[in-house]
Amino acid sequence: MAQLWKGRFKKELAKETNDFNSSISFDSRMFEEDIKGSIAHCTMLGACGIIEKSESEIIASELAKILEEIKSGELEIDMSAEDIHTFVEGELTSRLDKLGKKLHTARSRNDQVALDIRMVLKKEIEEIIAQINTLLAVLVNKAEENKETIMPGYTHLQRAQPITFAHHLLAYGFMLLRDIDRLSQTKERMNVLPLGSGALAGTTYPINRDLVAELLGFDSVSQNSLDGVSDRDFCIELASDLSLVMVHLSRFCEEIILWCSWEFKFVELDDAFSTGSSIMPQKKNPDIAELIRGKSGRVFGDLTALLTVMKGLPLAYNKDMQEDKEAIFDAVDTVKMCLTAFTPMVDTMSVIKENMRNAAAKGFINATDCADYLVSKGLPFRDAYKATGEAVALCIDKGLTLETLEIADYKAICTLFDEDVYTAINLEKCVADRTVKGAPGIPSVENQIKEIKEKIY
Repeated sequence: MAQLWKGRFKKELAKETNDFNSSISFDSRMFEEDIKGSIAHCTMLGACGIIEKSESEIIASELAKILEEIKSGELEIDMSAEDIHTFVEGELTSRLDKLGKKLHTARSRNDQVALDIRMVLKKEIEEIIAQINTLLAVLVNKAEENKETIMPGYTHLQRAQPITFAHHLLAYGFMLLRDIDRLSQTKERMNVLPLGSGALAGTTYPINRDLVAELLGFDSVSQNSLDGVSDRDFCIELASDLSLVMVHLSRFCEEIILWCSWEFKFVELDDAFSTGSSIMPQKKNPDIAELIRGKSGRVFGDLTALLTVMKGLPLAYNKDMQEDKEAIFDAVDTVKMCLTAFTPMVDTMSVIKENMRNAAAKGFINATDCADYLVSKGLPFRDAYKATGEAVALCIDKGLTLETLEIADYKAICTLFDEDVYTAINLEKCVADRTVKGAPGIPSVENQIKEIKEKIY
């Protein structure tokens, strides 16, 4: 298939140059957006009298046929074409001859590709948000089942204070809500039509850019033609958003990997979402979680690639920008693949409540509550902190917990201790008393669940 720019050149393009220059292997996924953009463009050309309206209708009709034929498999995209724009225009011209050649009036591939990638990524954002909403629904269901499931909360991976498994899950829920917010805002900023910017300096034809924006569902048109064709901020911003999605998934996966280990044994993954060892028959490996954790680096790399490609480019379009699609498409595809695997893995995950409760009981995670008990008796917090630390040290020496330390030992440390200390340091009570907004107490957790539900349902 001939190049669209061949008129200036006397020699045939070397195969090596063509292979290196070609982008159809990855931009062919934009065929639908490319054709829809072309339909809107030729409709505008007819409405503005730049070509006859009857001609624009014939072109639009034939483009619609090409789209349906590609979708049905009747027409196969020619992978020897330079890019998807060349293929579509070449196919149209082969059918309509001179009339098909009128399609590219008042348009450049520079603003055409800028349009196509925005249209594709808007659609991809919608699909990723839908996937995150599905994951949020799973987390909410798990949280509702575990509002009273006591577990240790950690800092520095050391047992710190008692929380519930529901509270822990909902922390990821709010991370994912922020991801949705970021993706939605990126889509909003992306929803600006670049078509009409031409190669870099607009066009002398009396086009109606607002009409094209309306036909394609864009909120506005780009205000500077140089910026319109050379802007890839939206790709970088989306890659950044997706990197944060992967940070959150990776952190969650790291915890699942720990929880699955015999050292924790807080959860067990369903057999359908685990793998085994070729040599050790007892193994049940959290490979999905490990792969997602690993694939986060791939998405971070895509972000770095985009930043590096764009950082030194003069205005306006440069061929370097062809690298944008492989990077952003890879980031999109990786995140979608990870969400597809992660969501059912969490949904089918079994929670071993007794192991969580036992771990909480053995970690002195009610020490802060013990200190607060002494404060309620009138002791300054720093003195209460010191007395509780001495009680913990004594428990360690005797192989006991705060719940099993005898009252005589307590009183020897501080005379303000009495029998009611055992009520104050009961794990269930420690959690139940944390009712402040955002805390792990049941009323607070129920409010968190309600807030997430309102945003996803």
